[in-house]
Amino acid sequence: MRISSISLLSAASLLPSLAAALTFDCAHITKDTYKYNLSPLKGAHSIYHAEIVDGSIVNTTYVLNVCNILGGSATRVHLHCGTSRNICGFHYKYDSDGQHETSFAFPIAGLDHMGHGAKDPEVTRLKTIDAETEGLRVKLSGGEYPVGDKKVKSAAAVVDFVCDPDRSGLEGLNDSAKRLLRAREEAEDGDENSGDGDGEGDDGNGEDKGPFYDGSNPDRSLQFKSFNQTDDESYVLNLSWRTRYACDSYSEGRENSSGHWGFFTWFIIIFFLCAAAYLVFGSWLNYNRYGARGWDLLPHGDTVRDVPYLFQDWLRRVVNTFQGAGSRGGYSAV
Repeated sequence: MRISSISLLSAASLLPSLAAALTFDCAHITKDTYKYNLSPLKGAHSIYHAEIVDGSIVNTTYVLNVCNILGGSATRVHLHCGTSRNICGFHYKYDSDGQHETSFAFPIAGLDHMGHGAKDPEVTRLKTIDAETEGLRVKLSGGEYPVGDKKVKSAAAVVDFVCDPDRSGLEGLNDSAKRLLRAREEAEDGDENSGDGDGEGDDGNGEDKGPFYDGSNPDRSLQFKSFNQTDDESYVLNLSWRTRYACDSYSEGRENSSGHWGFFTWFIIIFFLCAAAYLVFGSWLNYNRYGARGWDLLPHGDTVRDVPYLFQDWLRRVVNTFQGAGSRGGYSAV
């Protein structure tokens, strides 16, 4: 029984470290004595990126929720990434005729549906990388990217939360990729049609299809940077997210914690300092002037000695007052 108890205690002591390795609490991030709260950025957000590869249009929609799992946002029509994931990618490829489509979904960060795997969160202050940049770099792992023949490579995401006091971080995230694409195409298609038909979107038959739109939006706080294979053959999604919540001025650093103390905290501290100074000075004065010893050293020592008795008398008076209020007085009916 003793061995079993020790084993249980050892397992219990490992639970906090295991939980820290599997989860990422965006509301309580501590790094280099600074505390950050990214919970205002919670929720599922999408970012769209498109490119032309070998004459085909390849677009990928990245869906992420750094504070929680994606849930239903991890499913798009017939593509399923896994509701327990934090970041997913939805890959679509269209041939030059725009009719044939191949698509697949792949997880980038998070746990699988059985809770297996690890996100291995890594948090770094950007100032340790570049002294001119303020913010946080968060890396989340646990994903897989298919490379053909039923083979997969590990995947991860690196999100740079860059300090921008003028941005909440949600700017431009409420617009869907289709809405952004339609607005961009309509605006630029009007400009191209007003020309002589030799624009970038001319297909050779005099018909202008408009310029290719890669999904970028400079007004959006969340920006796509890259999705490439690294030296260790894993795939990494790089994003940049400008927000005020990554600023050191919004953190609660231990070095600056005194600046956040309230009025009552300062009042109590000053009160105890004044009381301690009075006792020390009074004791010194009684010792040097009257040669006092023991309780006589304390200023108003007689009063201090009488405090317990005074408290007892006060308490007895309070009890008697309540007991007396319960008894009936005056005349009673005969």
